[in-house]
Amino acid sequence: MPTDEEALHAEVESLNKLSVASLVLAVVALVGLRFFGLSGLAIFAVGAGHIALNQIAQSGGQGRWLAIVALVIGYGIGVLALVSAVTAIPAMSQSYVA
Repeated sequence: MPTDEEALHAEVESLNKLSVASLVLAVVALVGLRFFGLSGLAIFAVGAGHIALNQIAQSGGQGRWLAIVALVIGYGIGVLALVSAVTAIPAMSQSYVA
């Protein structure tokens, strides 16, 4: 009969490590959006999230929700960047008009 430590180890092993990494990248990108300008890490969070979802679908591991949350945060930062760029275009074009 497995001990509690062995059961915990088996449960942690089935968690997809890439989904955890994608969530960590997304959180760092979210914090970096405000403080450090590290929002570019959202690209890696999205990529790792998609790969993690694919691995989970193939192997049946855990961590699907971690990857989904990372994707939501990553795509949210991307949409925020797009909206920011689109709204900055008129202001930049005004500075070039005499």
